[in-house]
Amino acid sequence: MAEKINVLYDEESLDKRIRELAGQISRDYEGKEVTIICILKGACFFACELAKRITVPVFLDFMRISSYGNETESSGEVKIVQDLDEPLRGKNVIVVEDIIDSGRSMHYLLKILKSRGPESLKLCSLLNKPDRRVTEVEIDYTGFDIPDEFVVGYGLDYAQKYRNLPYIGTVVLEEK
Repeated sequence: MAEKINVLYDEESLDKRIRELAGQISRDYEGKEVTIICILKGACFFACELAKRITVPVFLDFMRISSYGNETESSGEVKIVQDLDEPLRGKNVIVVEDIIDSGRSMHYLLKILKSRGPESLKLCSLLNKPDRRVTEVEIDYTGFDIPDEFVVGYGLDYAQKYRNLPYIGTVVLEEK
């Protein structure tokens, strides 16, 4: 099988929406500091671009969770592969994710992070796939709602490929 990638959101559309999200976050946290938790590996491109555009002080930390492996469907089993370096107690925390689809992973993760005593805990996702939702999660800052298609680029991968694409595209599997 070969993959073909069709552009869903080009680089300019992504940049425009990220600027809008950063503006909203900057207004919401005016006079405060925020801690961004980037969920690796997929959210790294989005989190960096978002953080550069937020005008309040930003602290950055990283977590890595896994529920996919090399498949296009979530296994439903969530593992914390890399935990945070800093405690969250008393901090304004924004979890930055690449995509929310089933909601299982993020529901699990937000429950763990809330137990660590942050002042506030919000979720920002570049992409939201509501048709795939199995477990409800509240997304406070959403880039784009997308259809139930497998997407890559801008940090999102298919078997570790295509993360470096400067756009979001849909994957079409083709017979050779």
